[in-house]
Amino acid sequence: MAGFPSTIAYLDCFSGISGDMLLAALLHAGLEKELLQNELTKIKGIDFQLNVEDQLRSGIGCKKVSIHSPSKQQLRRLKNILELLEESTLDPQIITEASQLFTRLAEAEAKVHQTTPDKIHFHEVGAIDTIVDIVGAMVGLKHMGVDKVICSPIPIGRGFVQCAHGTLPLPAPAVCELLNGVPIYGVEQNKELVTPTGAVLAVGLADEFGSMPAMTVRKIGYGAGSHTLNNEQPNLLRLIIGEAHAVEENVTVEVIETNLDDWNSEGFPYLCDLLFKQGALDVSLSPLIMKKGRPGLLLRVIANSSCAFELKQTILSETTAIGLRFRKEERMTLKRKKITVSTPWGEIVAKQVQTPKGTVIYPEYDACRQVAEEQKIPLARVYRAVSNTEK
Repeated sequence: MAGFPSTIAYLDCFSGISGDMLLAALLHAGLEKELLQNELTKIKGIDFQLNVEDQLRSGIGCKKVSIHSPSKQQLRRLKNILELLEESTLDPQIITEASQLFTRLAEAEAKVHQTTPDKIHFHEVGAIDTIVDIVGAMVGLKHMGVDKVICSPIPIGRGFVQCAHGTLPLPAPAVCELLNGVPIYGVEQNKELVTPTGAVLAVGLADEFGSMPAMTVRKIGYGAGSHTLNNEQPNLLRLIIGEAHAVEENVTVEVIETNLDDWNSEGFPYLCDLLFKQGALDVSLSPLIMKKGRPGLLLRVIANSSCAFELKQTILSETTAIGLRFRKEERMTLKRKKITVSTPWGEIVAKQVQTPKGTVIYPEYDACRQVAEEQKIPLARVYRAVSNTEK
């Protein structure tokens, strides 16, 4: 999404994630069942009944979704599923994104079974319930106005599961392929906490993985799974939807650093652009003297914890760093907002900051530079005009 999103959905996967758990959490958070059913009927060629139950898990109210089909489940190939989606009257964006998720799922299964995606028979994943789960989740997020999805690190159980291919170890091999590059952690649960459908939804829908971001919570939904877990742990997926807070409201940040002595710093502007697009709050590069008297550079990135994992991956990919240091720090920021000010050359974007001694207006470099170049006047003159504006 361009710009800062207004509505965030946080997937709190403390007991894993599956397609039916996410769909149930959306319904519990306020998605209307009738609206969901009307959208799903736009897919011709699937016959199903959507059952939604109110339940209690460990004293927590939640919803449980089950999908039943009066007709026999068909074994479909990727081509068949893509045709179903293309021939539907769903929103074109949902058709495109759902097709991408099924393709991603087919590629993971194909890699595991040493074949090609077009030859994969979608046994469980081709069943009607998975089509409903994937399309339904996308419909739900769209109709609830979600701009951005953030997912917590994902817990992984152990043990074995029976499927069409036989007995498979947990996490299922396709799940491992799908979660490659995603933060996961092992737990002492001999259950399938993450299904292939849940894994592909997490990696396909989430813009980033990490801690809960700063937000004003508006809706909370709990979706129930089918397992009974050890230690009376509730088998639930928690969905939290809220309005994103602006950057200045975050008080705890993560500082990521690395020393570089063999990196071409000409790539710094490009690296900066990448990091800022991924949510970095600040990026700096400082000279330093390293061991044996060699000159080097200190790269420092400040970010919210929710996007720190992706930023670390970018630093390790785009620089010669082979290790990173990171720590949590507290920070204090002043309340600020973007405004436009009147100048002899028209309206110019600036920043209004509330300091302990009053309001101050700071020029924005890019906006002032554009005016200076267009009017062929000194940049300092534009800065003075903006700074001297009445508050």
